[in-house]
Amino acid sequence: MGLGQSSKAPVTDDTDEVNFDHFQILRAIGKGSFGKVCIVQKKDTKKMYAMKYMNKLKCVERNEVRNVLKELQIMQNLEHPFLVNFWYSFQDEEDMFMVVDLLLGGDLRYHLQQNVHFSESIVKLYVCELALALGYLRSKRIIHRCLKASVTLWYFPGHVHLTDFNIAAIVKEDLKATSIAGTKPYMAPELFQTFEGAHPGYSFSVDWWSLGITAYELLRGQRPYVIRSSTPTNEILQTFHKVHPTYPVAWSLEMKSLLRKLLCIDVQKRISCLAELQDLDYMSDVTWDVVLSKQLPPGFIPNRRRLNCDPTFELEEMILESKPLHKKKKRLARKTRDQGSDGSPQNGQLQQRLENVQRDFIIFNREK
Repeated sequence: MGLGQSSKAPVTDDTDEVNFDHFQILRAIGKGSFGKVCIVQKKDTKKMYAMKYMNKLKCVERNEVRNVLKELQIMQNLEHPFLVNFWYSFQDEEDMFMVVDLLLGGDLRYHLQQNVHFSESIVKLYVCELALALGYLRSKRIIHRCLKASVTLWYFPGHVHLTDFNIAAIVKEDLKATSIAGTKPYMAPELFQTFEGAHPGYSFSVDWWSLGITAYELLRGQRPYVIRSSTPTNEILQTFHKVHPTYPVAWSLEMKSLLRKLLCIDVQKRISCLAELQDLDYMSDVTWDVVLSKQLPPGFIPNRRRLNCDPTFELEEMILESKPLHKKKKRLARKTRDQGSDGSPQNGQLQQRLENVQRDFIIFNREK
């Protein structure tokens, strides 16, 4: 599925597990709290992918291992036209690796920063595409909890794809999630009520609130509420009740009605599933099978001649990174030679946790 295609290619050698040596590292394109991302090419098939790599020691020190393993568990069971689909996972003594679809069109946040104007028709299609992804995730009992402009990625034809499952939650039938996770400006009110201990939990509706925030932001270039990562929870709850989002006169009545239904503080009245969205009069002209098959022209097509991401990622990897990925093979060989048979001394507890990561990490190959 490299480059966003869904056909499955044969494996050249079924006896060998996919590993770091099977890929050529091309360039760095991104980073986040859970690791860095680079463009790679699989040497046997010549297919291009995005490879996310996470340093084991840093993950252990930051208590992030559980989220990484959970993301692997979730993504290996998913495949959908509007998700960034997962292909391989493997590890070495330094890093954990995840190989996924390569979508070079850039994320929505990048294009907003480039002053791209998104029309109502474009945003309506994005809402439909993301709604189909959320509907699929709900069928798998998954709450994404991280839908926002910076993680909604593109392939060159311009269709949106949802990624980043490191804070997703799996809920059992008729149960709710209770842990707090997300990015504050996109988090639904009921999440903050849980913060205050005033609510028993939340469910899939939180993703539909995030969809409303994202759609509003694409249309207007700013979010409906002024909320920052540093804003205290009590102030955020007051904001939801005191501040009413403004809807420009130029927007259609139908779009304003849709956004109000998505950005409804009352969970019972909010659009919270695909069927409710499809029932709106505003969606009566949508042929959902055509949307799902990506046959509709998206209205905005990213520039093929640009990488559509911040070029400083590449410079940071080459200049600032103490353990650059492209020098990994030589570095590990030198480390093995210098250590001999004794190995490097590690704090006992830390060494045990690293061994647990080695043991629990999920090796995955979608082609098998």
